[in-house]
Amino acid sequence: MDVAIGLLGLLTVLLEGSSGQGVYAPPTVRIVHSGLACNIEEERYSERVYTIREGETLELTCLVTGHPRPQIRWTKTAGSASDRFQDSSVFNETLRISNIQRHQGGRYYCKAENGLGSPAIKSIRVDVYYLDDPIVTVHQSIGEAKEQFYYEKTVFLRCVANSNPPVRYSWRRGQEVLLQGSDKGVEIYEPFFTQGETKILKLKNLRPQDYANYSCIASVRNVCSIPDKMVSFRLSNKTASPSIKLLVDDPIVVNPGEAITLVCVTTGGEPAPSLTWVRSGGVLPDKSVLNGGTLTIPAIAAEDSGTYSCMANNNVGNPAKKSTNIIVRALKKGRFWITPDPYHKDDNIQIGREVKISCQVEAVPSEELAFSWFKNGRPLRSSERMVITQTDPDVSPGTTNLDIIDLKFTDFGTYTCVASLKGGGISDISIDVNISSSTVPPNLTVPQEKSPLVTREGDTIELQCQVTGKPKPIILWSRADKEVAMPDGALQSESYDGILRITNVSRDMTGTYRCQTSQYNGFNVKPREALVQLIVQYPPAVEPAFLELRQGQGRAVTMSCRVLRAYPTRVLSYEWRLGGRLLRSGHFDLQDSTEFTVSSLSRDSYGLYNCNIINEAGAGRCSFLVTGKAYAPEFYYDTYNPLWQNRPRVYSYSLQWTQLNPGAVDRILAYRLGIRQAGQQRWWEQEITVNGNIQKGELITYNLTELIKPEAYEVRLTPITRFGEGDSTIRVIKYSAPVNPHLREFHCGFEDGNICLFTQDDTDNFDWTKQSTATRDTKYTPNTGPNADRSGSKEGFYMYIETSRPRLEGEKARLVSPVFSVAPKNPYGASSTAYCFSFYYHMYGQHIGSLNVYLRLKGQTAIENPLWSSSGNKGQHWNQARVNINPPTSFQLIFEGIRGPGIEGDIAIDDVSIVEGECMKSDQPANNLRSGAVGPLAHIRLLPLLILMSVLSHQR
Repeated sequence: MDVAIGLLGLLTVLLEGSSGQGVYAPPTVRIVHSGLACNIEEERYSERVYTIREGETLELTCLVTGHPRPQIRWTKTAGSASDRFQDSSVFNETLRISNIQRHQGGRYYCKAENGLGSPAIKSIRVDVYYLDDPIVTVHQSIGEAKEQFYYEKTVFLRCVANSNPPVRYSWRRGQEVLLQGSDKGVEIYEPFFTQGETKILKLKNLRPQDYANYSCIASVRNVCSIPDKMVSFRLSNKTASPSIKLLVDDPIVVNPGEAITLVCVTTGGEPAPSLTWVRSGGVLPDKSVLNGGTLTIPAIAAEDSGTYSCMANNNVGNPAKKSTNIIVRALKKGRFWITPDPYHKDDNIQIGREVKISCQVEAVPSEELAFSWFKNGRPLRSSERMVITQTDPDVSPGTTNLDIIDLKFTDFGTYTCVASLKGGGISDISIDVNISSSTVPPNLTVPQEKSPLVTREGDTIELQCQVTGKPKPIILWSRADKEVAMPDGALQSESYDGILRITNVSRDMTGTYRCQTSQYNGFNVKPREALVQLIVQYPPAVEPAFLELRQGQGRAVTMSCRVLRAYPTRVLSYEWRLGGRLLRSGHFDLQDSTEFTVSSLSRDSYGLYNCNIINEAGAGRCSFLVTGKAYAPEFYYDTYNPLWQNRPRVYSYSLQWTQLNPGAVDRILAYRLGIRQAGQQRWWEQEITVNGNIQKGELITYNLTELIKPEAYEVRLTPITRFGEGDSTIRVIKYSAPVNPHLREFHCGFEDGNICLFTQDDTDNFDWTKQSTATRDTKYTPNTGPNADRSGSKEGFYMYIETSRPRLEGEKARLVSPVFSVAPKNPYGASSTAYCFSFYYHMYGQHIGSLNVYLRLKGQTAIENPLWSSSGNKGQHWNQARVNINPPTSFQLIFEGIRGPGIEGDIAIDDVSIVEGECMKSDQPANNLRSGAVGPLAHIRLLPLLILMSVLSHQR
């Protein structure tokens, strides 16, 4: 329903200062686990092992301290984990991997760094447990080629299952458990070389009783609640390895686009084998349809060709395999070349000499390739002067030659070679070659104005080689100055017109390019070559491209722009501008940088400064944003006790921060604080005045009150100088149980629903009860128990033992605290930390029994050390108890209430706290605020501010 809640609170600000670095501290890190762990083991040297079942959710949280707030990164052994983790969890405090798989086990590292000292690194080893279904295979010692397992043969049943931890195997014959030595005809062993990966059941000289149903049970002893798995195999006198037959030809030659069906059938095997098809060196085509032993490939293409194998397996003996090769017909890449008389050192064709014409194609299958020759459209047959041959396939596959002996004038004409496949279905390739008096070898030249070529980065350029001759051959382009790829990624680029076109030219394309003739579609003579030089101009590359400079008014600021590289290297000029106003310009001599200084900043001299450095190709720009904006504040996350549970429905929060580089700009006059409930749009804002200068490392504290439980809030903080608003920082504050995992300070008033993670002891007689005076039973027992909580509020809660019937004298109620983790003061843990443990107790009534407090250390759950004890009536008021404790390791506290002789014996406790450091002799105010600052309190006085705020109606 809609509830309108008014928010009225007293907000105070406290500035606490220190000298030097103040609260700045290098990072510390600690890994805690949550999620679905099976077991957490502590090993030597604090190594921790996290065991989890495959398919569950891994969740590790990296708890950090340090100021500024450290940046966190998760990595995994043998490389960065970012390529394995989901989303951006690699940079979050909590690493979460859903449905974890076995390959994701290993050592995980949490690294925290904030620029102070060395990075903090902690690790935990994750062990993923799993158990796959076991598989039983059957083998015969001799004569395995025979189809059946005859009498008096030895048979091996091998059981294999992948697992972590190592699997344990057991065998059964029917319902009978088989053990080594229980049957002389049975031997159970593990092969030495398998290292426990398998278990073999050996049946020596098969007997009639050996023909039975065998079961292999694989077990990992129920670790991570992984159940055992079983597989069975029926051994009979018909048990046989598989055999198959292919109902197709080998090879299968088909035309593109045809559908093909491969059929494989079993001819033997018991139990019945399973059939499947595989493709050598790859997967089956996506379009293929597999149905048992039948594989159909519709509309086959050239890329579908290859070897296909039918596999049959029934886990008896070796799988059966038979293969066929699919060949898809193809004709492509028709080319020709002309070879002048090899016995004369002349590249020209001359009457009376020999000339050879060669044609080449790529054909599949090559044995179906057939050539035919024509002259001027008429069929040509081999003769003494016109010799038609085919080149050895090993030398030049798919090539035919026409040798014209003693060339005559009448031999001039157009010769055509036609390539075809005998199987048909593929279009022929026809190549025309003209032999005449104008058929001359090629020549290459580069037009004078085409080299060197000068262009600018990003343009499109054409490199040109003029080719003459008839026929004109294919031109090959490559880099002449270095062994690098051409712009298209290949080492050579082909051109049919002699032009190499390059788009979006870059500076690394500067250099010398070679054009040369190929033998294809031209003369088979020594290649002709020519060189083209390309020069790519580009504007100056400068640094910095952008830099923000923050400085207060009246101070000087200097900007410097430096040239890294440019072409042409002769830089023409530079100019400095503020907005559109020219400040200074000039020319470079020998220097590679230029500077501009503002001697005294004013409000008008703030802005964006641009330095343009110019050459023939353009300009490079350095930009400087000169501003008086204050840097962002840095929230302090290590506040000892940021939450106060002072009222049942509301809570308070101690917001703390430091100011980044407070002296870099003008003095901070105030902070603008914005706060809004999570999910809302409107910000409530308040300005916090600051008196005096804020020092580096000075901790600033602002108390937020009247926050509604259990809502979370966004807080925005913006520093203000005479320049205006600076950079803002936003954080979220959340209501949670007041448990600090690093145990620097702990307070519990039992106001929240989970009573600060306290739990009831299962070994006692009855439980402690959460109670408030306003909500207690109207039939409560008079003359015992408190009339309010420790603060005097009738709405506030406390814990108490109800001693009315049916409770009996001497019965116990025990309340157990959460586990408090103690971090040692030095990395070797040689000394323990002192804590002040305090609580309030109420023992009023004529039948009061006893209240005892015990300390339980980690690893000593059976031993409870007495800390404090009291018995009897203490009057109708709350009393405080304080005890110094020095736990050497993680610990828990136990409150034990013992019923007295009657019903007027209620005992209550409230406001339990644990604070680092020994107890003070004098009482501290209950709402005393501490900061992490070192040194005396700051010079800025406490400013009480009364602020009226209201929260718009919201959904509950």
